Amino acid sequence: MKKIINDSEQVVTEMLDGFASAYPNDVRRLQDTTVLVRKDAPVKNKVGIVSGGGSGHEPAHAGYIGEGMLDAAVAGEVFTSPTPDQVLEGIKAVNGGAGVFLVIKNYTGDVMNFEMAAELAEAEGIEVEKVVVNDDVAVEDSSFTTGRRGIAGTVLVHKIIGAKAETGASLEEIKATADKAVANVRSMGVALKPPVMPASGKPNFELNEDELEIGVGIHGEPGTERKAVSSANDIAVELTDLVLKDLNLTESDDVTVMINGLGATPEMELYIVNRKVQEHLQEKGINVYKTYVGNYMTSLEMAGCSVTLLKVDEELKELLNQPSKAPAFKV
Repeated sequence: MKKIINDSEQVVTEMLDGFASAYPNDVRRLQDTTVLVRKDAPVKNKVGIVSGGGSGHEPAHAGYIGEGMLDAAVAGEVFTSPTPDQVLEGIKAVNGGAGVFLVIKNYTGDVMNFEMAAELAEAEGIEVEKVVVNDDVAVEDSSFTTGRRGIAGTVLVHKIIGAKAETGASLEEIKATADKAVANVRSMGVALKPPVMPASGKPNFELNEDELEIGVGIHGEPGTERKAVSSANDIAVELTDLVLKDLNLTESDDVTVMINGLGATPEMELYIVNRKVQEHLQEKGINVYKTYVGNYMTSLEMAGCSVTLLKVDEELKELLNQPSKAPAFKV
C-alpha cells in the first residue's frame, strides 16, 4: 500500500485540521470533535443544514460547508458513521433558533446515529427534521443498508436544500423540497479498481485487470454484475439506461446530470462518459438543464464513476442556480 499519510489512526483528525486550515475564513472545527461548521455559525433565524458520514468520500462532506449549502458536516472514521454525540454537537453548533435539518445517506449506521442525535437534540429543545437520500438504483438492500443506498445524488440534495434554507424557508418548507428532490434523483455507478483502507492496507474487494463491476457502492459494497471491461460509450449508456428505467422520465422532461468520479478516475475519462450520456439523453428527447462533472462523492482511490440524473421543475432549477460559497461547490 502506498498512501501519503502519517498514522493510519489519525487520518481523519489530520484531514479535518488540514481542511480547516485551508479555508480559515469559511469554516472552523469544533474543539475535540469531528465536526466542521460554517465560520459564522449559527446563523440567526436560519434553519441549520447538517450532513455527514464516514470519511473517505472527499470532498463530501466538508467541502460542501458554506453559505448556500451546509452549515455543518460531521465526519466519522473511514467508511464509518459518526457517533450520535458528534452529530449532536453539530446540530447544537448550527442551531440559530429556526431548527436544524439533517441530510442522511441511507446507510444503517448513518440513519441510526443521526436519528438518535435528533432525538437528543429535541430533548434539549431543538426542533429537527430530516431526509434520507436513497438515490442508488443498483440494489434494494446491501451489506450496509436496508433499502437503496445514498450516493452522489446526495450532493445535489445538499445544494437544493442549502439554497432553500438561505431564503429563510421554514423546516416544513425545507422538508417538502428535500422530499421532492430525493423522489426525483437516481444514480448508478461502476468500479474498475477497489479502494484501499488506510488501516488495513488492503483493497475492499478484488477485481481482475480485465473486469469492472456495475452497481458497486461507495464503500465497495457488491454491485449487480461483474463483467469484462468495455468502452466509455458502453458504460455511459448502460448506467444511464439503468437510471432512466427507474426514474420514469418522458420526452421534454428536464434533468440535471452529474458525472461523478469515484476518486482515481481522470477528469478526461469523466468528460468522455459525459459526452455519451448527453448524446444518449438527447436521442431520447430528454432536455439537459445543467451538468456537473468531477469528483463530488468519492471512495478513497476507487477507479470508476457514477451517473446521476435529477428531474427538475422550476423550483429545483432556481435553487440549483442560487449562489454557493462552499469550497467544493462554488456557484
